[in-house]
Amino acid sequence: MIDTQNSFFILLVSGVALFLYGMSMTSSSLEKLMAGKITSLLNHLSQSKVLAICTGAILTTLMQSSGAATSMLVGLGSAKVINLRQVMGVIIGTAIGTTLTVQLISFDLSSYALPVFAIAFAFYFKAKKTVFKNLSLVFMGFGLLFLGLKLVSTASHHFAENPMLTEFFQSVRDNPGYSLMISIVFCAFVQSSAITIGIAMSLAAVKAISFYDAMIWVYGANIGTTSVALISAAGGNYIGKQVAWAHFFYKTLSVVIFYPFTQIFIDFLLTFDTTIARSIANAHLIFNIISAIIFYPFIDKGAQWIEKMFPKAASEEFGTEFVNMNNYQSSALAVSYANREIMRTADIVLGMIKDSIRLFETNDPKVFDSIKDRDNKVDFLYRETKMFLLDHANKSSTVVHQNIMNMIMFLSDAERAADAIDINILALAIKKNALKLEFSGEGWQEIKDMHEQVVKVSAMAINAYQNRELCEEAIQLKRDLAKLEISLRENHISRLNRGLNTSINTSSIHLDLLSEYRRIASLLCNHAYNQRTHK
Repeated sequence: MIDTQNSFFILLVSGVALFLYGMSMTSSSLEKLMAGKITSLLNHLSQSKVLAICTGAILTTLMQSSGAATSMLVGLGSAKVINLRQVMGVIIGTAIGTTLTVQLISFDLSSYALPVFAIAFAFYFKAKKTVFKNLSLVFMGFGLLFLGLKLVSTASHHFAENPMLTEFFQSVRDNPGYSLMISIVFCAFVQSSAITIGIAMSLAAVKAISFYDAMIWVYGANIGTTSVALISAAGGNYIGKQVAWAHFFYKTLSVVIFYPFTQIFIDFLLTFDTTIARSIANAHLIFNIISAIIFYPFIDKGAQWIEKMFPKAASEEFGTEFVNMNNYQSSALAVSYANREIMRTADIVLGMIKDSIRLFETNDPKVFDSIKDRDNKVDFLYRETKMFLLDHANKSSTVVHQNIMNMIMFLSDAERAADAIDINILALAIKKNALKLEFSGEGWQEIKDMHEQVVKVSAMAINAYQNRELCEEAIQLKRDLAKLEISLRENHISRLNRGLNTSINTSSIHLDLLSEYRRIASLLCNHAYNQRTHK
């Protein structure tokens, strides 16, 4: 048994640990239950500001953490799936969503904690379906959450009675700045505003701190929770940084606006006949709702300000150069510029093909990262150019529509060729390096010969996309490549029959690499067969 007279610090740490573990369990289980809904919500971010705020509130309710929700937005921003203007409303909504947990813990439900946990635990082991198992885990998480809060509350009583800590709390009362810094640092450390405010409730309930001090803790928790997203954005791109810092400035400015009126706010809340814990929870709720109302009209202006503070770096300037959804009212002009973007994409793919042989020559991480980076660029250009073309396809004549479909097919083949290098060939190189294998002298020379021919076929196929007269030549080169592959396979099998160890050890890698190179050339030549048919 724990001696509660002498182990209040252990009670506090245990309570915080149980609270955080319960919240984590609840959050992960809710995410599994509502995974499809989260995706659906994120797909509608740009429809309206009100919808974005509602999305943020729901997202935070599901994830049980505004910091975690904002971190997810930072990740999406870093991946260029969303932009700052789409998520400004969501950031405001996350602040409202986090108040639900605080409202919940403001009620004294600790007496139900163990029964809820025990019943949910029994259901978890009896349940056959994943849905019911996850639902049971949600209630188990809430049980642990309230049990942890009860331990924190018990520890708070000892804080209030300890002379040394009483003196500490008095000094903190005299200097509100200390309370703000302590709450910010504590919230950043535990990465949960709910437990930070929960501790403030417990301390205020036993009069270890005043209502005014508790409000300072509420302010600190709101600022401290932004640390989660700021840490996530540290290694991200400019969009990730914009999202994280927008969250930080929104919370900080809200506190700056509210701080001078704190005592007036407290006097208003004390007119209601309720417990101190409920008053603090209501203060947190009203604070975030009023902040949302104040900043709602300035969402667009705020986005512009943040974008100026964190502009694109020179290294992050990659994007489409010739296509824009708002330009080129003429379909013919749009097709012309889209072709330039497609050729730009094809040039990147050709560069990847040329450099793919280096994956087997060196174990330099920079070479591997370069291939991955270029594949991401190809994916980005494919997505943007395809959407641009589809937008114009719906407005064009039948002939232009067919031309656009052919363009999309070539672009799709180029993207699949890039994926073949990034996924399949990269995996073969990693396998070779991990097993410390070496090709035989003859085998390596044959792979280089195959690679050289693939580069030649790919270059011709890309040129044939612009000049139909080169289609036949591209097809003939591709046929020669197929014959070369058969010949090289036979040579490899001959070496295997001779019992050459290096050939035996690298056999699967060698043969798979030949197949992948032939497949890449075939993908880039697909359009040549189609163009020859429609000549």
